[in-house]
Amino acid sequence: MAPKTPSSLPLYEIKYRKNYISRVIELFILFLLFSLLAYRFLTLKFHGLQWLLALICESWFTFIWILTVSSKWNQVEPTTYPLRLLERTLKFPAVDIFVTTADPVLEPPLITINTVLSLLAVDYPANKLACYVSDDGASIVTYYSLVEASKFAKHWVPFCKKYNIALRAPFRYFSGNSSPPQDSSQEFQQDWTRMKDEYKQLCKKIEDASTQEPETCDFDVFSNIQQKNHPTIIKVILENKEGVADGLPHLVYISREKRPKHPHQFKAGAMNVLTRVSGVMTNAPFMLNVDCDMYANNPQVVLHAMCYFLGAKDEIDCGFVQFPQFFYDGLKEDPYGNQLKVLHEYFGRGISGIQGPFYQGSGCFHRRKVIYGSSPYEKITAGELKDEYIQKTYGMSEKLSTSIAKTLLEGSNIIEQFNSDSPSSSIEIAHQVGSCGFEFGTAWGQKLGWLYGSVAEDILTGLFIQSRGWKSAYCLPDPPAFLGCAPAAGPASMIQQKRWATGLFEVLLNSKSPIIGTLFGKLQLRQCMAYLQIQLWGLRSIFEVCYAILPAYCLITNSHFLPQANELSIVIPASIFIIYNLYVLSEYIRANEPIIAWMNNQRMWRVNAMSAWLFGILSATTKLLGFSETAFEITKKDQNDTNSDIGRFTFDDSPIFVPGTAVLLLNLSALFIGVLDFKKGNNIEWGLGEVICIMWIVFVFWAFLKGLFAKGKYGIPTSSILKAGALALLLVHLFKFKQ
Repeated sequence: MAPKTPSSLPLYEIKYRKNYISRVIELFILFLLFSLLAYRFLTLKFHGLQWLLALICESWFTFIWILTVSSKWNQVEPTTYPLRLLERTLKFPAVDIFVTTADPVLEPPLITINTVLSLLAVDYPANKLACYVSDDGASIVTYYSLVEASKFAKHWVPFCKKYNIALRAPFRYFSGNSSPPQDSSQEFQQDWTRMKDEYKQLCKKIEDASTQEPETCDFDVFSNIQQKNHPTIIKVILENKEGVADGLPHLVYISREKRPKHPHQFKAGAMNVLTRVSGVMTNAPFMLNVDCDMYANNPQVVLHAMCYFLGAKDEIDCGFVQFPQFFYDGLKEDPYGNQLKVLHEYFGRGISGIQGPFYQGSGCFHRRKVIYGSSPYEKITAGELKDEYIQKTYGMSEKLSTSIAKTLLEGSNIIEQFNSDSPSSSIEIAHQVGSCGFEFGTAWGQKLGWLYGSVAEDILTGLFIQSRGWKSAYCLPDPPAFLGCAPAAGPASMIQQKRWATGLFEVLLNSKSPIIGTLFGKLQLRQCMAYLQIQLWGLRSIFEVCYAILPAYCLITNSHFLPQANELSIVIPASIFIIYNLYVLSEYIRANEPIIAWMNNQRMWRVNAMSAWLFGILSATTKLLGFSETAFEITKKDQNDTNSDIGRFTFDDSPIFVPGTAVLLLNLSALFIGVLDFKKGNNIEWGLGEVICIMWIVFVFWAFLKGLFAKGKYGIPTSSILKAGALALLLVHLFKFKQ
C-alpha cells in the first residue's frame, strides 16, 4: 500500500472518548434520583409541606441531571494538523479580525493593545489579514494607544517572526523576565533588550495618556464628544498597500455612531457594524472575533482554524470554529470558580460530539456567508439577489450590496474574496454603513448578523446558526489558542455570572429559543437539551434557594424532609450525595485539577446559583414584564495584582450578596433553635440528615461567614448584613407561625 501523500492526509481528526465508566456512574446516579422521586411520591400523603417542596426541587434536579448526562455523553478529542495545511496550500483565504472594547477604565487600553499586537503577529500572510478594533467607549486614550502600538508593531512583529517567538503578547512575553536567555545568540540578546525597552516606553506613553489627554491634530474628531452621543469615527492606522505577505496587516479603528434616541444593542450592535465596515473595506470570507482581553496565545491559531474550514468534506460541518476560553494567571485553586476548566473538559467536549460547541462570544472564527444569513445547501442564484432584495435586507449601500452578493454567490470560492481596494479608499462608505440609522428597516440583528434581544448575543447568534442546520467545530490546540483575563474579585465574578444568567434566560424566552429551533428548525434534540442545560441557570436558582431553606425550615418547625437515620430509605439520598460528589471529584482529578479547586468550585456553583443567578432571572423577568431595560454590565479586567490577599473573597454594597447572606443567617439561626430544643429534651422530629445539610450550607457559604466579621472589602457591608438579617428573621417568624 502506497504511503499517504500530504494532499490525502486529513487536516483534522475527531475521535470519541471511551468514557464507559463515567456513563455507568452517571446512569446509576440517575437511577438513584428516580428512586428518590418514587419514594417521595409514594410517601407524600404521610408528610407535610416540606415533603412536597423536596419532591418538586428533586424533580427539577433530576431533570437537570438528564440534560447534563445527555450533553456529556459523546465527548470528543479533536486534533488539527497545521503543518499538513502548509504543505498542501500555497494560497490562503483572507481573515478579518474583530477586537471589541467598550470602556477604557474597566478594560484598560494596555490590555487591548497587547491583544492587537498578538493578533498582528500570528503566523499567517499579513496581506490576508485585517484587524478592526471596535471602541464603544469612543476613547481618545484607546485610539492613541493603538496608534502608538502600531509604531511598536513595526518592530515587534518582525522580531517575533525572525526568532519564532511562541508568546507574542508583549506583556506576557516580558513578564517576569529581567534578561534574555543566557544561551541565546548575541544578536538575539541585543534585539530582546531593545524590544523590552521599546515596550516599556510604549507602556509609559499609554500610562501618561491616561492621566493627561494627548495633543495632536489627528485627534480633533474626539474633541467635545460624548460616549453615547457622537458620529462614526473610523481611522485606518496601518495599511498594507503593497500587499506584502511578510509585512503588517491592516489595522482599523472604529467607534460607531451613537445617538441618545437610537438603541445601540450592546456588543451585538458593535459586531454588526464591524461586519458591514469590513465588508466594504476587505470583505474576507472568514472573520475572527475576540474580546479585548483575549490575546492570541498560539501564533498558529489561524492555521488551526483553517484546518477545519479547508479540511471539512462538507461545509455544513463547519459553520464556525470555536476555541474554548482559557485564562492566564488564574488564581491558585480557582477560588471564584470562574476558570471553567472542568466545564470545558467534559461539557464542552460533550456538546462538540452532538452538533458542535456553542458560540462563546470570543475566540471564534465565522464564515462570513453564515453571518449574512446563509443556510447549508442553500443554492443562491444571481437572479435571487436583486438590488431591491439586497438593499431591503442588508441596507442601502451599493458597495456593501455588491460585497454581500459576492460572498453569498461565491461562498465556496474562499480564496479570492479579499477586496483588492485599499481600506482607506472606502472610509466614506464605511462611515455610511457604520451609522446608527443604517439598520433601520433591514434584517440586521433579526435574521442575520449578531442577533439582538439578549445580552448573551453570542449564545443567541450561535443558536440561530445551528438552528439553520450548520454544525460547529471545537478546536483545542496545544498551547491554547487564546488566553483571557478572568475576574479576580467577588463583585466582578458575581456581576459576570448575573449577566450570563440574565442573557441565557432571555434567549430561552426568545422566539429563536432552542425549543423553537428543534420543533421548527434543524437543531438536534440533544443539542437543544445542551442549550437548556445552561439556559435554565436562572430558573435553577429558585429551586436551589428553596432546597437550601428546607433544612432550616425543618429544624425550626421540628419536622424532617429526609428519611430518619434508622430508616433504610436514608440510603438513597445519602448515596446520591456521596456518589455524586466523589464522581465530580474524580472529574477534577482526571483533569489534573487540585482537590481544593473542586471544593472551591462546588461552593461557588451554589453561591452563584443562590445569588448571581437569582438576580439574573429577576433582571430578565422585569425586562420581560416591561418594568426595566436590561443593562450590559462590563466585567472589570484586572491587570497584574501583587496583593498578598488576592483570591480572598471580596464584597461590596451590591444587593447581589444579600440572598446568600440571608440563607446563611437563616440556617445558623435554625441550628441554634434546634440545639436549644434538643437541650430542652423536646420530642425531636428532625434528624442527622437535616443537620448535615445545614453544615453543608455553612461550608458552601464559608466565605460569607468570614465576611460577617471581616472589615473593608473583605467584609460584608453592614447595610447588606442588616437586610439579610431582616429577611432571615422574617422567615424564622413565618416558619414559627406555620408551626
